[in-house]
Formats: sequence, C-alpha cells, structure tokens
Amino acid sequence: MRRLLQIVFLVSILAFSCIGKAPEPVYLWLDMPSHFPAVIHPEDNQLTFERWELGRRLFFETKLSIDNNKSCASCHLPSTAFATNFPTNHGSNEAEGTRNSPSLANVAYHPYFTREGGVPTLEMQVLVPIQEENEFHNNILDIVDSLKHDQSYVDDALEAYDSEITPFVITRAISCFERTLISGGSSYDRYLSGDESAFSSEELNGLHIFENKGCINCHSGQLLSGFEILNNGLYEEYEDLGLFNLTNDPNDIGKFKVPSLRNIAITHPYMYDGSLATLDDVLDHYVSGGSNHPNKSNLIIPIELNDEERADLKAFLYSLTDQGFFDWASEL
Repeated sequence: MRRLLQIVFLVSILAFSCIGKAPEPVYLWLDMPSHFPAVIHPEDNQLTFERWELGRRLFFETKLSIDNNKSCASCHLPSTAFATNFPTNHGSNEAEGTRNSPSLANVAYHPYFTREGGVPTLEMQVLVPIQEENEFHNNILDIVDSLKHDQSYVDDALEAYDSEITPFVITRAISCFERTLISGGSSYDRYLSGDESAFSSEELNGLHIFENKGCINCHSGQLLSGFEILNNGLYEEYEDLGLFNLTNDPNDIGKFKVPSLRNIAITHPYMYDGSLATLDDVLDHYVSGGSNHPNKSNLIIPIELNDEERADLKAFLYSLTDQGFFDWASEL
C-alpha cells in the first residue's frame, strides 16, 4: 500500500544485533499533508500495519451484514471519497435508507460522529451501521461467531491485537483503518502550502468569494467545516428531526452536523438526505437564504451571486478535489 508502509530501519536491525532486543516496526505516513495536524490514535488502538490491514479487510467484508451482502464500502465507496453518489443507500435485504452516506475522508479529525453528532468516538460509531435496521441489521456478537469460522481472521486478530476475534477487535480495527483515510493533496492544499501557481485566477477569486460571502462561517479550517450542529433551512418541515432525536428539544429540530467540503465535486448528491443533486442546486439554496424554519441558523441569509461569481465559486469548490487520494483508494 502506498500510503501506509511498514518500515524496519536498518539502524534498528543493527541495534538489535548489538543489544539482542527485537526492534519495534516503525510506520510512516508516506504522504501525510505537512499542513495537517497529526492524527491522534487512542491509547488502546495505536496504529500498526497489522491493525490497519485487518481493518481494511473488515471494511470490505460483507459478513458484517445480516444477509452477507453489504459492507462498509457498499455505502462509502473509495471511488467517491468514501461517500456515495446515491441520495440514500439500500441496506441488508434491500431495506430503504433514510440518509445520505457522508464521506469518510479525514474522519480522523471529526470531534463526533453520525449526522447529528451523537456518537463520541470512531470506535463506537462502527457499531451504528451494524445495529441499524436499514443498514446491516446485525448483531456484533453474531458477526464475531461468523468470523471465528474464518481462520484467516482468527490469525489476523491474534497478530494485530494479540486476541481472538471480539467486538473490541472488530470496532478497533475498522476505526484504525478509517483514521488513515486522509485527503489533503488538492490544488487548494498546494495553494495553502505556498504554491500560488496551484490556483487559476478563477479559483483564487472563488476562494475570495467563499470567504467574503460568508460560506467560511460554517465551512472553516483545514477541513472546511467547523462541525457545528445547525439547521441550514433546508425545509420548513422536517421528516428527519436531526438532533431532536437525541435531545427531544424542539429547538434542535432539523439540526445536523456541518459536513466538510473536501472532494465536494465528487460526493454528490448533497445534504443529509441527498436531496440536492448538484452544486448548482446547493448554491441556489444558499442564494435564496433557505426555508423559513424557526431553528434556521442566523448564519443562513440570502446572498447575491452574479454569473461570473457563481462560476468562480464553483471553480474553487472543484479545486478541493484530491486526485491522489482517489488514486490511492483505488488500490485498496
């Protein structure tokens, strides 16, 4: 794998010959963006190649679903920045999904998980699709029993976690893999790193429009999201009540986590329910100021865009595509 490489340094081998102690393998990010912060791995789930490889296998494993027909990659496709190009996806036994599958690119940096931010860790998030009736509709203990009959998984779990196959091993391995889905090699990133030639005049003007028209108020920072939970005025009435489902507070109806805009040209359709098919649809929504819902964020107000500004803003949004990330993902 290009991105994660197991390297045992020659100096470590020499040290072993001198002191008689087996060296620890060193794992390096081959193309970790220099302007990104380091990925923090939990104490009980530090990154090793064996854990990453087990997590990669499990990410594509259809035995996680009750009908042995769906995997994590069924809804989070490598070819679409680990998102989906369908408004919603069908789960096990063709159960109808209710939400659009968000991109997993840079999920290592998210402060919380799911569309309403109700899950505090990536390890815990792994259990959500497993248990959901319209996703895998399965039980983690039944998955453990199934994988125990596959000797390759038994061997990999022992090597990665010095353990038999358990819920702990499954959730840790998948989250360990997901934390390595780092996307930071777009034209925008090259511009941020000081390469002014990375941007065309249209893309640069689009960046200025993005900042001056207020888009940056919600889509800020390196990931182009502050991950706030807010109502963006998508509807006057919501079937999916968002954060209200967790808090039972009417003031939280229609509030969802602000997504990252990285690779946005590839991750259509948009919004938590996939209801907006194109970037132009999204721009139309924000130009209008959204629907009049009482919980709509004060940040969502009508904006003016002439044809040239719209074209340049779209050029900037397209500059957020990281082709190297897709090339790497295609090799998984």
